Order: sequence, then structure tokens, then C-alpha cells
Amino acid sequence: MQTKYPPNVLSEICPSRQTLEIIADKWATLVLVSISRGINRHNRMLREIGGISKKMLAQTLRKLEQNGIINRRVYPVVPPMVEYTLTPIGKELMEPISMLGSWAERNSDAVQKARESYIEKENSLTLEFAET
Repeated sequence: MQTKYPPNVLSEICPSRQTLEIIADKWATLVLVSISRGINRHNRMLREIGGISKKMLAQTLRKLEQNGIINRRVYPVVPPMVEYTLTPIGKELMEPISMLGSWAERNSDAVQKARESYIEKENSLTLEFAET
């Protein structure tokens, strides 16, 4: 019998951490955004999601289906046609994902500036040590 603990994503034994790991992957998030926008076929997702490979898309779709976040429907036609849709928990998940996406879009300039500032600071520290 498994002991029940209060949910805590910081605990390595908490099932909620496994759930978080499913969607914490950038490809999973981007695939879900694509599906939520009505892009629900494999080749259309490949075209829409910049940088994703066929293999990574297939693995991500499989993982999301396996964990009940998307549905996969195969139509009995030649060639086979497959469509993906969000399950109820997948639809629920889109609210925080949409918020994260909006945050990323609003703050990308500030993050880029911080990154550049950090690199400048690191480079100047390196120069100071080299000169001494």
C-alpha cells in the first residue's frame, strides 16, 4: 500500500512532480499551444512549430496522449489521417500555458537585456582578472 502525502511538487516522491515534468518541456508546451489553435495534424504542426523535428514531435505527441492531455483519433482512410485534440484536462492546462506564453512575449525584451547585461558583466570581470 502506497502512503499518501500532501501534494508537493518539490518532493521527489510526489506524483504531482511527474505531472509537472510532463508539461515543463518546451516542446510539450508548444505542441499544446499549436493544438489549442486548431492545428491538429502532424504535418501542420511540423510547419507551425519552428525547430521541432519529426521525431521530437512524434515523441511529444505520444507522451501527451499517454498522459491523458491530448486525444489521438485515426480515421480509416488511405493514406491514414490522424487528428489530435485536447482532452478536458488539456483544455484546463491551456489557461496557465497561455499565461506563461503571454508573459514570455511581454518580457522577452527585458530578459534579452538582462542576458546581455550579464554577459557584459562577466566579460568585464574576466578582463579585470586577466589584467591583474
